[in-house]
Amino acid sequence: MQQVTPLESVLRRDRTIVLSGIMVIAGLAWAYTVYRAQALSDMNSVGMGMSMPNVQSWGAIDFGMNFIMWAVMMTAMMVPTAAPMILTFATINRRRREREQPFVPTGVFISGYLMVWSGFAATATLVQWGLHQGALLSGMMGSAVPLLGGVILVAAGVFQWTPLKNACLKQCRTPLGFIMTEWRDGPKGALVMGARHGGFCLGCCWSLMGLLFVAGIMNLLWVAVIAAYILVEKVMPAGHWLGRVAGLVLIGWGAWVLVGALA
Repeated sequence: MQQVTPLESVLRRDRTIVLSGIMVIAGLAWAYTVYRAQALSDMNSVGMGMSMPNVQSWGAIDFGMNFIMWAVMMTAMMVPTAAPMILTFATINRRRREREQPFVPTGVFISGYLMVWSGFAATATLVQWGLHQGALLSGMMGSAVPLLGGVILVAAGVFQWTPLKNACLKQCRTPLGFIMTEWRDGPKGALVMGARHGGFCLGCCWSLMGLLFVAGIMNLLWVAVIAAYILVEKVMPAGHWLGRVAGLVLIGWGAWVLVGALA
């Protein structure tokens, strides 16, 4: 039987700790997302307005609560998909520490990653506010106008075939390559690395997040399906081709919705 070296033992322990941390972060984020979705569903059930446009004006508190909702939901959806990159960073960081080279906590890398998705959350909140002001969203915050839903579906499908999508997806699918080419020393460097990886993930997945406006931002099934698809696209060997197939499906679905809306 092959003997485990002290370094390998430490790496396994670190891997367990990091995975546990990812699970805790994602679990708490999913718990809050489920809570918000259930609260919104209960409120709409009382008002019987789940499929009707929501025309109630927003205040500062509404904007803040919706930003928190988006930020937490992005954490729930995206942190698990970044696990391979986070684990690779933690492993290389540990090896540097064992060689008495500069290292930083893995949490700094994760913080940079989440900063990018928090920025996206702010943008998504502004988009939601604009659609809300135009009475284009239902009580569950999905498209109340078929034409809007069809356009979003087609746009998301087309983006799946663009060079930008492919370039960003490649960076997300090759953790070691990203770490080797993007490595920066020190806490600031780790923060920048996390932010750059977050930027590639955002470039890869932003249009898929737009699909939340089709069936409902708080539609848990929709949220879970999108999150699972993003994970599969990143880690499966055929993820690149899966993305193109998904693009065709979205284009076809969107075209069908548009034809029905314009008929």
